[in-house]
Amino acid sequence: MSAVPMLADAPWLISGGTARVLQLLNADGEEARIVGGAVRNALLGLVPGDIDIATTALPHEVMRRAKAAGIKAVPTGIDHGTVTLVIDGQPYEVTTLREDTETFGRKAKVAFGRDWVKDAERRDFTMNGLSVDADGVVHDYVGGIADAAARRVRFIGDADQRIAEDFLRILRFFRIHAAFGAGDPDRDGYLACIRGRAGLASLSAERLRMETLKLLVAPGASAAALAMADGGLLQALTGGVVYTGPLAAMIAIERELGLTASSTRRLAALTVAVTEDAKRVATRLRLSNAETKALDSMGHRWWRLSTKGEADARRLLYRLGAERYHDRVLLGWARAGGDVSSSRWGALAELPQRWIAPKFPLRAADFIARGMAEGPSLGHVLTLAEDAWLAADFPLEEAALASIADQAAARVSRDERT
Repeated sequence: MSAVPMLADAPWLISGGTARVLQLLNADGEEARIVGGAVRNALLGLVPGDIDIATTALPHEVMRRAKAAGIKAVPTGIDHGTVTLVIDGQPYEVTTLREDTETFGRKAKVAFGRDWVKDAERRDFTMNGLSVDADGVVHDYVGGIADAAARRVRFIGDADQRIAEDFLRILRFFRIHAAFGAGDPDRDGYLACIRGRAGLASLSAERLRMETLKLLVAPGASAAALAMADGGLLQALTGGVVYTGPLAAMIAIERELGLTASSTRRLAALTVAVTEDAKRVATRLRLSNAETKALDSMGHRWWRLSTKGEADARRLLYRLGAERYHDRVLLGWARAGGDVSSSRWGALAELPQRWIAPKFPLRAADFIARGMAEGPSLGHVLTLAEDAWLAADFPLEEAALASIADQAAARVSRDERT
């Protein structure tokens, strides 16, 4: 690009809280700019997302000016130069310009500075190294404008060095490419990620989880996962076998059904063949309890769905509930090849929209009335009766329910006598 791009008419820049923060900090010899992802997104015609602000003002000066203007200021990371200003309930993260004095991973030593070039050069990728001032002028010291136009995700400076500074940048490389890139990943960056893959073992599970789940819902997740698998990076990340084919199929199924991308479903398609896989992945990425239970449920005998008819599917839906049932069907569908034209799999997936499971109509009182005493036997007879009700395809007629209750009570009484 020969001309310097302008964002002077961007509404998020010229009005609201962002404009107020910039006005507050652009005075008395100090300067503030929007940096990073918001600038990248704006150039790509996307929603800005989180708006991060960098400034030459030191943290205590940011706090002082905010207080004088009646703006709430929270010292969220003041030792690292970050203050969060809150305007109309919206947080704005303001960070003083920095430059690295020593780099050793996440514990790099930094010094506050006033040099916009050095601040840009310490960021990860060229398209993330851009800044825009209050007049809408985009500043580029690292080639980010051209890379953004080409949808090319490229490390700033030496890729091996940038990765050694923080090995999470390996995952960020593929995640940013999946979200904003086009074509194959930048070759120099890709090879540097492969060379540095052993460093993934040094990262905390929480950080791995965050980047992995973000990557899986990005538009280019399937191609990025395939590239990572080819480079031996997915195996290093998950600690086991990965399945890029089912992941691609899951993504195709979600799109065919008009579903919102689910990081948990996609993670299951990529990593889970049996419940033991779910436990391993949950430990490796320190998934939440809800995420772990979802993966475990999806991995539980999903292959049986390939032979189930409508009646069997209704019983499974009753047992699992709509959400768990739906996710397991989609995993079975993806592992069966993910043919989105399959009317059978489509019918199974849409069952929760066509049929709502009734509640089991028999209660403890029905068996007490048949002479059963309260205690463990009562719970047992209810289980037997529910199983029989399901096998009979959810009858609600009084005669059918009475027959089921009589047979279950008789069976328990017989078992207790023998």
